[in-house]
Amino acid sequence: MATTDAPSGETLIMHDRGTADRLPLQSQSAAMALRDQIVGGAFAPGERLTEVRLAARLGISRTPLRSALAELEREGLIERLSTTGFVVARFTAADVADAIELRGVLEGTAARLAAERGIDADGARRLDEVLDRLDAAFGPGPGDLDMDAYAAGNALFHDLVLDLSASPMVRRQVEHARRLPFASPSAFLEGQRDVAAFRRSLVAAQAQHRAIAEAILGREGARAEAVMREHARVARTNLQHVLTRDPSLRRRVPGLALVVA
Repeated sequence: MATTDAPSGETLIMHDRGTADRLPLQSQSAAMALRDQIVGGAFAPGERLTEVRLAARLGISRTPLRSALAELEREGLIERLSTTGFVVARFTAADVADAIELRGVLEGTAARLAAERGIDADGARRLDEVLDRLDAAFGPGPGDLDMDAYAAGNALFHDLVLDLSASPMVRRQVEHARRLPFASPSAFLEGQRDVAAFRRSLVAAQAQHRAIAEAILGREGARAEAVMREHARVARTNLQHVLTRDPSLRRRVPGLALVVA
């Protein structure tokens, strides 16, 4: 496994595996199982999915399966054919880059709104707590890092910025943008957890977290937005690293099995 040329330290979070509460329990379970299989590469990009085959594979009836398929279509993992079922979605590297860029724009908007609208003492306390939690994930050595703790703290940070924006509209749009697994804020963490250079680069990502928090607390909307957008955009460097410099990592990053070019 190549470890030269350290990828940049953006922190992309694993895709939220939870299915919308509106689905019945059996459909939720089916959607989660099918999502994991698609993201993991069990089906080829463009492969046709039939209800009979999937129902047998998952051991469920076709009624809850249809709800699960509709959910995965909303997430963008499958595409509906006119009359003959679904196919597994296929993406290009440009699609992935665009999805990351869109997430950055939306999260940047959330950070700006949080700064411009101001946050109360409880919001400031929550920011301090999550930043301290992220700091605690780093050990004494340059490559020492509890990746699981970091990923959990990173997820909390990104979700907290959405909370502090006080905008349900922005939250809905960000959550929609994150549905594709490779566009979520920690998509590359799991795939590169044993790449020493990548682990060290997360120190820079944590510095960005602190800069975003500082801008929010200082009510510097433009700065908060700019740093958050840069924080997300750096993920494109990680994408380039995986796709071109270290392809062995590709199968370990959720959703990259769907990228065909």
